[in-house]
Amino acid sequence: MDKGSKPRPRIKMRGIGALRIYSIHHRDKSRGLLLGGVKLSSYRGASAVEFAIILPILILLVFGIVEFSLALYDKAMITNASREGARAGIVSQIPRVTDTEIKNIVDKYCKDNLITFGEKNDPITAITRTGFSFGDDLTVTVMYNYSFLVLPKFVTDFTGLINLSGTTVMKIE
Repeated sequence: MDKGSKPRPRIKMRGIGALRIYSIHHRDKSRGLLLGGVKLSSYRGASAVEFAIILPILILLVFGIVEFSLALYDKAMITNASREGARAGIVSQIPRVTDTEIKNIVDKYCKDNLITFGEKNDPITAITRTGFSFGDDLTVTVMYNYSFLVLPKFVTDFTGLINLSGTTVMKIE
């Protein structure tokens, strides 16, 4: 190479098989590192700006997943509470368990297992029977208004409360 000639650019090959991308990197002392003729230092803050734009969306997505998981968990606990109440009501014993005792069992189960973060939303329990003898149906329905716990309360303005319910029907023993 002559002293007066320009340095030859370095050619890097990237890619696999038929798809090959050739990029030319060369260093010009006066302008810094060039990539395809564009100075790399002009992209210095681009990643920070992109991250700032995407971050609120990612946070909303993560909190949405958490909120949905809490709602599904509470739905499962409401269903379990109705099952516990129905099971207590159908077991053969003298005297039979009253509707008030079934409601107390359901309320205790919900109080012990629902994730509410201090919200005062008590479940509503409805009990219907076709009779008190062997083979009659006992239906226990538990309804609960789920309010958003993690996401801000303004979401409730758009969607309202989510009504969760669980119903269990069992035959009296």
